Amino acid sequence: MNKFGIGQAVRRVEDQRFLTGRGHYVDDFSLPHQCYGIVVMSPHAHAKIKRVDVSAAKAMDGVLAVLTGADAIADKLGGFPPLFTPEDMGGPKGYKTVRPVLIADRVRCVGDRVAFVVAETLVQARDAADAVVVNYEPLPSVVNLEAAVSDGAPKIWDDCPTGNVASGLMFGNKEATDAVFAKARHVVKVELLNNRVSANSMEPRTSIGDYNAADDTYTLYASSQNPHGMKTLLSTAVFHEPETKFRVIAPDVGGGFGMKADSYPDDALVLWASRRIGRPVKWVASRNESLLGDNHGRDQVIRGELAVDENGKILALRAHALHALGAYIAGAAYAPIVFSMRFIPLVYDIQTIHISTKAVFTNTSPLGPYRGAGRPEATYLTERLMDKAADAAGIDRVEIRRRNVIPTAKLPYATPTGFVYDSGEFERCMDIALGLSDPKGFAQRRSESEKKGRLRGRGYCFFIEQGGVFNDRMELRFDPGGTVTIVAGTHSHGQGHATTYGQMVTEWLGVPFESIRFVQGDTDAVPFGRGTYAARSSMVGGCALKNAADAIVEKARPMAAFLMEASAADIEFKDGHFRVVGTDKAMSMTDVARGFYRPMGLPKEFSVGLEASGSFATEPPNFPNGFHACEVEIDPDTGAVTIDRYAAADDLGLIINPMICEGQIMGALAQGIGQALMEHVIYDPSTGQLVTGSFMDYGMPRADDIPEVHSEFFEVPAKTNPLGIKGIAESGSIGGPPAIIGAILDALKPLGVEHIDMPATPARVWAAINGAKGTAKAA
Repeated sequence: MNKFGIGQAVRRVEDQRFLTGRGHYVDDFSLPHQCYGIVVMSPHAHAKIKRVDVSAAKAMDGVLAVLTGADAIADKLGGFPPLFTPEDMGGPKGYKTVRPVLIADRVRCVGDRVAFVVAETLVQARDAADAVVVNYEPLPSVVNLEAAVSDGAPKIWDDCPTGNVASGLMFGNKEATDAVFAKARHVVKVELLNNRVSANSMEPRTSIGDYNAADDTYTLYASSQNPHGMKTLLSTAVFHEPETKFRVIAPDVGGGFGMKADSYPDDALVLWASRRIGRPVKWVASRNESLLGDNHGRDQVIRGELAVDENGKILALRAHALHALGAYIAGAAYAPIVFSMRFIPLVYDIQTIHISTKAVFTNTSPLGPYRGAGRPEATYLTERLMDKAADAAGIDRVEIRRRNVIPTAKLPYATPTGFVYDSGEFERCMDIALGLSDPKGFAQRRSESEKKGRLRGRGYCFFIEQGGVFNDRMELRFDPGGTVTIVAGTHSHGQGHATTYGQMVTEWLGVPFESIRFVQGDTDAVPFGRGTYAARSSMVGGCALKNAADAIVEKARPMAAFLMEASAADIEFKDGHFRVVGTDKAMSMTDVARGFYRPMGLPKEFSVGLEASGSFATEPPNFPNGFHACEVEIDPDTGAVTIDRYAAADDLGLIINPMICEGQIMGALAQGIGQALMEHVIYDPSTGQLVTGSFMDYGMPRADDIPEVHSEFFEVPAKTNPLGIKGIAESGSIGGPPAIIGAILDALKPLGVEHIDMPATPARVWAAINGAKGTAKAA
């Protein structure tokens, strides 16, 4: 077995560079004659711009330019359209927006960009930004979803024919579902808030624009998950110039989580300003600007009902949701909306459903995909309903899940929302997680908690998601010394691609792991790519890389035959070596690759160099799944929740590197804990002002909030791709919130508490406890 091959816990090769401070992020770049930009953001949630006075700012020391929305119109800049809408996928027609580079007439959220100031130094730029005077005529605003769809709500877009509703979506059959509900023994209901959260990547968004007048080209250094997508959008939608004029470089990126898969006005501003003044322009978001200007995640209100029979068997499910878009339809904003509907059946045998949603404009920062992208919302609804159904039918919460889970014998299984689950052992997954969580010892642990005056509960969560979207391309190149370079169309920003792809190449070609180079993130060096998001890279990039490796073997086979003086038909490739069948003649792939660079003596049919590309398209996707079990202890005097133990079983298909898989699941769980217990982007409903505009106000998990996780992976290979790979990156952010909230409600159940909204902060838990005590006293 190759100790650096597939399935081995190889330490990440990237870590030596990162841990010794040798990572290179956008803010580490300082280009010759570089100057600095500051964005002037709207302080109003909704207002008309009456006048912009930049005269004082322009007169200040060091100021090179002050750009406004009127300048953008004069220079014929475009804007940022959505990447897709339901209409593009065969759904109903809806309203579309284009977000300008700078706003000229009407701001629609706090943080809208209204001017861009460029100066010699950052301090000068900040001072000049404060001197820009914008006269606003405030308009009524709306930030709450239900208020936005109510009669008489302020309209965010005057020409939207359906008020503040951009579009509606529906799955299932309403009449058939209603008929089943009318006859059901038990019907349970929930109304849930999926709280708005911010990605808060360790590295804030940063961009440097460098326009070269000599050859009329643009280079953008950006903290991006998707440099090729950014290049396409900027060239076609904003600047209306050929893509060949644009280069995007995304070096090391300190976290993305879906938020950095999109392009923002700030990316266009630095390029435009650089063109106007003839110098590179750097812009770095402050934490406040990030919280104001980054795409947020989640923000959904949903009402759901579940019909079950006397044995707890699911008969039907129906739900209606309002899902926030913010002020604009940003990038892939519809991805989480669609997924939040299509994954509601989860791994349960449900065929009768009716699910509808409205995509709603509000006077807030736009929403977009955030780790999990719709799957957390879907899972949270269904698992909360399962717990309620268990109580209504008088069945244990584990048992009701067991009775309704899709049996392996029913796979492939077609869901009523259009998915076909190809593989999985869902009940086995649950049993593994339960075994890790020590359910038999729970009664004793609860008794010990009660002696301390504490409450204890357990929560459970099944989940399933989609891994992999779109197609991609990978290249392999051997140099004269035998070193191989992976040219990746994906983009690693914490996933460890240099390691996992290196393991694949070592496994398939037998080249030394330490001789593999990795190139990504530069649209001039990488011919094509779609970046990394949606748990896609190990499957899409890995399968493309396998096709490239197979092509390398076939290209090298005739060379091996020539070098060993044999017929190509007699050459086999195994364990990194070409061999002449029936003899002891053999050459390594590395030695054969060197043969392509001989200066003379090669037959004419051999070209110089050994390289190949491979592509792969995701159709259909894969379906990673798992089961999480959580146990919490609550201090009723303070409302503080402690996650005492957490168990996770995950079916990830073929596992390339278990150490990296564990890291991904832990990272996602930290974000799931954050949403469940503390994270919440809050806007003042009367003014539209962002209340949580700093880390003083926006809570996130610390290291001591993360429990020890008992985790186990098992491999049920996907049948939708030749490697059997499933995605890994989103498990904890999907399974975490339902399991944690389920455990909290189980702990509070003896007090009569049946509901709590996320985030379950100490104050909110304390209020629920004392509210229940007050009700009990009144009774």
